Amino acid sequence: MSVQLSDYEGLLEELGEQSGEVLEANWHEATRVFTPRGLQSYLEAALGLKSLGRGIDLVISFIESAPIVAKEIGEEAVPDLHSIAIKMYSRTSSEVIALVFSTAPIAANRLGEIDLFKSYLGLLNNLVAKAPRAIRPFLESLDVLLGQLTLGGLRRWTTWGVSAYRNDFEAQAEYFSLKSEQAKAILKQEQRGVLFVNIQRRLNLYLRSLWGRDFFIRPTSGDYETREGYQPYIEHYFIHLPDAFDDYKPTENANEDLIVSGMDVYRASSAHAAAHIVFSSYDENGSEELSNLQRLMIGVIEDARVEQLAVEKFPGMKQLWIKLLPADVNLNDGLQPILDRMARALLDDSYQDDHFLIIEAKKQFFAVQDRISDSEISREIGLSLSQMIRDSDIVLNSSNDKYSNVYRDDNRCLWQSPDYTEEGHELLPGEVKQVRKYVNLMEMVNAVEVPNAGDDAQEIWVLNTEFFPYEDEGISWNEMEGKEPIASPVHYHEWDYQTQLERPGWVTLLEKRPKSGDTEVIDEILERHKPIVSRLKTLIEAVQPQGLVRQRKVEDGDEIDLNEAINAMIDIRRGVQPDTRIGIRTTLHIRDLSVILLVDLSESTNDPLPAAKSAFSTKVDKKIKSETDLEEDDQPTILDLSREAAALMADAMDKIGDPFSIHGFDSNGRHDVEYYRFKDFDDDYDDKAKAHLAGMTGQLSTRMGAAIRHAGSLLSERGSSKKILFLLTDGEPADNDENDPQYLRFDTKRAVEELAREGVNTFCLTLDPHADEYVSRIFGAQNFLVLDHVDRLPEKLPELYLSLTK
Repeated sequence: MSVQLSDYEGLLEELGEQSGEVLEANWHEATRVFTPRGLQSYLEAALGLKSLGRGIDLVISFIESAPIVAKEIGEEAVPDLHSIAIKMYSRTSSEVIALVFSTAPIAANRLGEIDLFKSYLGLLNNLVAKAPRAIRPFLESLDVLLGQLTLGGLRRWTTWGVSAYRNDFEAQAEYFSLKSEQAKAILKQEQRGVLFVNIQRRLNLYLRSLWGRDFFIRPTSGDYETREGYQPYIEHYFIHLPDAFDDYKPTENANEDLIVSGMDVYRASSAHAAAHIVFSSYDENGSEELSNLQRLMIGVIEDARVEQLAVEKFPGMKQLWIKLLPADVNLNDGLQPILDRMARALLDDSYQDDHFLIIEAKKQFFAVQDRISDSEISREIGLSLSQMIRDSDIVLNSSNDKYSNVYRDDNRCLWQSPDYTEEGHELLPGEVKQVRKYVNLMEMVNAVEVPNAGDDAQEIWVLNTEFFPYEDEGISWNEMEGKEPIASPVHYHEWDYQTQLERPGWVTLLEKRPKSGDTEVIDEILERHKPIVSRLKTLIEAVQPQGLVRQRKVEDGDEIDLNEAINAMIDIRRGVQPDTRIGIRTTLHIRDLSVILLVDLSESTNDPLPAAKSAFSTKVDKKIKSETDLEEDDQPTILDLSREAAALMADAMDKIGDPFSIHGFDSNGRHDVEYYRFKDFDDDYDDKAKAHLAGMTGQLSTRMGAAIRHAGSLLSERGSSKKILFLLTDGEPADNDENDPQYLRFDTKRAVEELAREGVNTFCLTLDPHADEYVSRIFGAQNFLVLDHVDRLPEKLPELYLSLTK
């Protein structure tokens, strides 16, 4: 059933205007990841936080973060997240609780499993009880910490800091903000070889490349008190692997050739588990009557069977697995070392061992190679070997009788049903995908009105053409019932210059659909600026041509110019010094670049230009006034000039053929940075794009860093060798929730530096006459231009573009 935000009007009123706007922006994502019950709990939790009376920032952070957490690890984690805030309510400030919410998506993403996330919340509760002053710097450093530590390592790191600096608050703050050398030393001590979260995607691709299918992989953690993790296991078709693997050393002083990297241990473990999923089958009958020893021996044979089947398909796996199976363990320690050597013997037929149990296992296993695909042989051989063990004098130890190798799972998948319906298992978001089914006209006619069907339906029907249910009205079903697609919120970090740390997930950017205006406004701009268009035409024709260019009169050319060579020979015969430039050089000139013009659309752009600086004597066209909702005035506004400059620049870029986009932005606090795409790279510069430019409006504030990061991420997707971001603004970075003028300046500077490392060049054209005080520090000495005469913007911007892209 479709869930509409309008059904909760009373709740929106209780939340307040600002919280209601943030909820509306995140509503589409929330309805996608929450079940109706989870959505109700989500809204009630937001309302409960509002009733605490601890400020609006707390509520907004929860509204933004909860859907992301639910998407990452399931909606069951959201009540726990809300619960931890209630527990911390009386022990810390609302700013810290808001920080818990805003960093929760990072923890959910890095931990990747709901049980680990709940344990992380328990760690926060313990930390705020023992060292409340440490919680803020700890959360601000969370992204760095979880990028290098497992959850167990994180717990030991925090425990050490609390114990060492219980009464020294200044040292405690330095430790948890990673400024002290001791904090870095303990961090390095607790680091593991390879973290699961860093290679999860590679493992998924690795298994998919082997088997041509997808496997679900989750992390586990059991190393709170020790550095040892849980043994891998398979449950409900999910492969559970330890959250970290160290490099494997057969012995303490092993040669480097025998050391297996943590990444290869992950490959071996995931490949073994995938082989179980592909080749093993659940024993529906008789598993309860088996003893632990019988299950153990059946598992040993089943491991060997699935590995042999996998090796037949992928021979290279054999050497990787053999490296992780010990060959020289002591036989006097009971059954465990025998099992390890048996595993090696069954995989490596060249391995020799004189123990009677290993000899018998090899004999029986290799005698049934013609039935290797039948899982029943594991049961037969396992039961036979377990009886031999009982009849022998082998010492049995129920706690130690298992594998000691690191990569094999515990074989519980052989005895537990993989059926999802058992034990009340609920599917996580992403386990079942919404299906889009393309149907013909008659199928759509017969089922076009489906009761209770909504955006959360499991199957969406799509008709390739427009559907007009009432021919006489000429209105399509999309026009009557269709909805504009809503982009998901995008979260970006911000740089805090005072702490010298990034605030992860601090800013929320929302892509909004631009309004459309009258295309005649843009046509009128081009008509009114005919002299500029004419001059730009000359500049465009002078732009470096594309294709093969032949340059004559060069000394080291690709070929000889016969005419020049003859002239040189004539000069030699005459006894005159010849011209040695007789070559022709052929070069390929390509304008391989992508450009985004990013326009500041803050409220200040609605200000009219001072009369002293305006060269315009005529009124701006009334169409512009109606589209921008401005009062009629004799002087144009900054927004009018920005529109004119964008139109002229777009016309120039379109004539050259350079791929370009025109975007705009404004902001209403860190929770609502609005981003508009007036024209994208793949769009034609047609009447639709011109209508978007004509509909530009100015409002709100200027949170510049987030907009630059978003534009940079779009440019990074382009394959061009040169990427340019033009920023057109009338002032410095500012927002209504930030009083420190230096904060957003430093964040914008950091954003420009981040883009530069990714190969994106940022250039700022500012209309602020006082910009000299800050613009060079933000964009660099050569990457800005302060336009003293604002009314020359439509002329200067296209010329500047052409000069920078020659």
